[in-house]
Amino acid sequence: MSKLGKFFKGGGSSKSRAAPSSQEALARLRETEEMLSKKQEYLENRIQRELSLAKKHGTQNKRAALQALKRKKRFEKQLTQIDGTLSTIEFQREALENSHTNTEVLRNMGIAAKAMKAVHENMDLNKIDDLMQEITEQQDIAQEISEAFSQRVGFGDNFDEDELMAELEELEQEELNKKMANIRLPNVPSSSLPAQPDRVPGRMSSTSSSAHRSRAASSRRAEEEDDDIKQLAAWAT
Repeated sequence: MSKLGKFFKGGGSSKSRAAPSSQEALARLRETEEMLSKKQEYLENRIQRELSLAKKHGTQNKRAALQALKRKKRFEKQLTQIDGTLSTIEFQREALENSHTNTEVLRNMGIAAKAMKAVHENMDLNKIDDLMQEITEQQDIAQEISEAFSQRVGFGDNFDEDELMAELEELEQEELNKKMANIRLPNVPSSSLPAQPDRVPGRMSSTSSSAHRSRAASSRRAEEEDDDIKQLAAWAT
């Protein structure tokens, strides 16, 4: 068994040691990443320094130049190993962060499920159905009330329309009679008429001629009034 295997076996044999939390593990991984990043920067600087030293010695001091190149190769190998280690740690950190997120999501979902269960425990489906049915009935009643208010209310409208029409015709006939009475000429007594002069055959005095024209005009007005009365009578019927 390798020393590394013995190390992990020995570390896992202690059952009393409690497992660290995800946040503690994440903090440790971030510290390790920071340390390796600093080691990377150091190795890169050393590689550049050894390369410059090898160029400086060149062929004039071949032994010193070769030693510088050997150190450069070792540093490059370490840098490659650190790059791989950082990739592994980064993958592990991301997986742990996702696990922590999933754990929190699961925990919160469990809390929400318990809260929903507590809320639903106070609900009875039968009571909900009864409540919805009652709401529907009350809405129907409210609709009927609104429709009843919107209908025209008639107080004292129970009359016979035929009787009303007959009464209307009587009123129109009375109005027509009044108009016809106003149109007729008033009766004038014969004693108030002026005395007629003696007429000589073949000759008519100026007074007789004027009276004749007056009677003709009165006759025409009477005919026109008769026509008006006929038109009113036709309109009334």
